Amino acid sequence: MLGAVAGDIIGSVYEHRPIKTTRFPLFQDHSHFTDDSVLTLAVAQAILDRKEEYGWTLKEFGRAYPQAGYGGNFYQWIFEQEVKPYNSWGNGAAMRVSPVGFAFHEENKVLQEAQKTAAVSHDHPEGIKGAQAAALTVLLARRGMLKSDLRERIADQFHYDLYRSVEEIRPGYSFDVSCQGTVPEALIAFLDSENFEHAVRLAVSLGGDSDTLACIAGAAAEAFYGVPAQITRQVKEILPGTLWSIIEAFYQRFDLPLFL
Repeated sequence: MLGAVAGDIIGSVYEHRPIKTTRFPLFQDHSHFTDDSVLTLAVAQAILDRKEEYGWTLKEFGRAYPQAGYGGNFYQWIFEQEVKPYNSWGNGAAMRVSPVGFAFHEENKVLQEAQKTAAVSHDHPEGIKGAQAAALTVLLARRGMLKSDLRERIADQFHYDLYRSVEEIRPGYSFDVSCQGTVPEALIAFLDSENFEHAVRLAVSLGGDSDTLACIAGAAAEAFYGVPAQITRQVKEILPGTLWSIIEAFYQRFDLPLFL
């Protein structure tokens, strides 16, 4: 989960001015958390609170951070008086789901909870599939599955083309807010990587929805490699204390390593 937040912050400055290189400063003066971090931590808080339904916690966090950069339909959803999905296939379903892959240990449970986190707003089949693929990747990476096996498993189960490389995708790739146009590319950035930082750099270098690509890739990379202490410290400096405290509580509850 921390990896998702780190990826979001690192990618934040390139969301509206995409780049096609891995050579960039990892953290900058304007690096900031966005809706990806806010909603990821909302899912984490709902899990900590053992809530069966995620919608109201997502709304609560969205209302608390209304300027975090939500899509138009989701922003409207935040302030509606009921939890009613709007058939979205957007990548917001996948960027917020990583706490599920870290908190639960059984594949069926991870798939079930991932669907629940998505379906409160993103109930389109592609939205749910994207969330499930991202969460299951985190779980399998945590288990130390070989990348070749992980690539095959996710490709077969979710019918994503993961047999491309970042180098092949990058030249023709552009901004895409759909799950189907974001999740496979983000997972490939992780699968092609050598370490956590490299995964995030590859995701940003695709030149698309950089904070979300890096958020999804960062979650999988954390599960596989861990997050370096220097990156953790930078995230802690940027996040408000109220949001950082959720990370600390989550990692303590689920006995996850947090290096500072």
